[in-house]
Formats: sequence, C-alpha cells, structure tokens
Amino acid sequence: MNKIVTICGSMKYQDKMIEIAKYLEINYKYIVIQCIYSIDKLSDSDINILSKLHYKKIDISDAIYVVNINGYIGNSTSKEIEYAKKLGKEIIYLEPIK
Repeated sequence: MNKIVTICGSMKYQDKMIEIAKYLEINYKYIVIQCIYSIDKLSDSDINILSKLHYKKIDISDAIYVVNINGYIGNSTSKEIEYAKKLGKEIIYLEPIK
C-alpha cells in the first residue's frame, strides 16, 4: 500500500514543496497532498477555510512531511506538527531537527 503524505511548511517555500512532492512520488511512490496555490491574495475567511481543510488532509494522511529549510518552522506549521503528533501520524522532516 502506498503511504499518503501531506506536505507542511511555509508557503514561502512553495517551489521547494512542489519539487519535494515530485521527488516523493517518483522515488517513494508516496501519494502526496500539498497546497498548490499562493495565499497572498486570499481573504482571511478563505485562509481560514483552507487551513481547516489542510487539517483534514492531515487526518487522511499516514504522515506529514515538514519542509523546514534552514530549520525554519513557522507558527502554523508548528501547530500542524502538534496536531499530527496527537493523531499518531509519522512526522518526516526535510532537514534534521536541531
């Protein structure tokens, strides 16, 4: 069975997230769920909706893949990590945690 993985991280790394998704799908045969849109031009209401949906993505995933370039993990991503931990999901990090 293929592992389902949701990518989490700052949208400032969106290009890197797309690259990682392709890598995980091709090399590990993971089913990758990720955001493919910019949140720059969205209303607070839209961002709230998308945030709630992102947590649903974590619900249906086997793991989350944290894009923590140079160790950066923002507030939203930290909350997603804690949520995934509470659910017993595997947490995979791009870079080792210091």
